[in-house]
Amino acid sequence: MVFKVADVSLAAFGRKEIEIAEHEMPGLMYMRQKYGAQQPLKGARIAGCLHMTIQTAVLIETLTALGAEVTWSSCNIFSTQDHAAAAIAATGVPVFAWKGETEEEYQWCIEQTLAAFPGGQPLNMILDDGGDLTTLVHDKYPQYLTGIRGLSEETTTGVHHLYKMFRDGKLKVPAINVNDSVTKSKFDNYYGCRESLVDGIKRATDVMLAGKVAVVAGFGDVGKG
Repeated sequence: MVFKVADVSLAAFGRKEIEIAEHEMPGLMYMRQKYGAQQPLKGARIAGCLHMTIQTAVLIETLTALGAEVTWSSCNIFSTQDHAAAAIAATGVPVFAWKGETEEEYQWCIEQTLAAFPGGQPLNMILDDGGDLTTLVHDKYPQYLTGIRGLSEETTTGVHHLYKMFRDGKLKVPAINVNDSVTKSKFDNYYGCRESLVDGIKRATDVMLAGKVAVVAGFGDVGKG
């Protein structure tokens, strides 16, 4: 198996966490149930660059259950949950991610996902968060562009970069703006961030939030949440 993670022995723990997360992600589980037999993603070779967390693991296994071949790296040097990466690597998916990567390692991990598919075939789809994978392919590996059917981008930053590339005539493949979809802006941004922000503050500062005064700068969907 081709992968690089922090500790593959964490796979069993990661698997337990994935099973718990599946109960909180009924939409993806329903997709597996409804479309699994049809294999609608058969032939798709998806290179993903997205936070390698337990929830992402459920997404990856949904993509493979629907017929796709997948390779993965994280879009952030600190966001990988090592037990999640180990659990996915143990299933045979090429994963290149660990918590605390250097900038050079981060770039290396993304590059490994481009042609780690069976038979050495290259990617034909991109699932991106922040635009680093998209930028890498356009700037350093343009030979892959003709075979890429499309890409999706999750974040505001990545979407802004895509629009700039489009205006400059540098975007060479079709792109889907996931960030502005209703399911992203009205659910993930609004409800997801109110959960993760509070959790992140408590983990980082170890302070009690009760009685504190908070200032929210900005009032988009995330700020409203």
